[in-house]
Amino acid sequence: MQKRPGLNEKIFTMYKFRTMTDERDENGELLPDSVRLTKFGRFLRSTSLDELPELFNILKGDMSVVGPRPLIIRYLPFYTENEKLRHSVRPGLSGLAQISGRNHLNWEERLATDIEYVTNISFYLDIKIILKTIIKAFKREGVVVIDKAPLKDLDVERRNSFDN
Repeated sequence: MQKRPGLNEKIFTMYKFRTMTDERDENGELLPDSVRLTKFGRFLRSTSLDELPELFNILKGDMSVVGPRPLIIRYLPFYTENEKLRHSVRPGLSGLAQISGRNHLNWEERLATDIEYVTNISFYLDIKIILKTIIKAFKREGVVVIDKAPLKDLDVERRNSFDN
């Protein structure tokens, strides 16, 4: 279970399969994802089955099938005013960013894609996203089990850009 911001930035509990351990180094820092990912976790991620518990969130009304993916709470202060629009709809199991490049997008592209979805929301777009999500899941297209060049956390990236 993880706390995430949802509709109108209201915090909800998101259900997920645990795919990584909490292993830390001698300084108490988390080890790299590639070390902490379990064998079962690798399988769940490669098949996109790690998202299944979120169906409970959809049934509860915390999430939708389609919408911007719920990101972590500590990112909230780092969104621009425009990017905060992503919280004007329920977060989704899948979204426009997931079918448009998923983990290969940088933060600006990912968040811009979320805003594109929010400002162009329609039944047709939702159906298109659902169909493309199903195709990508079956083809295992765009699935990144462990990213070789991980994206920095949004708060770290933006904090560093504020400092410069």
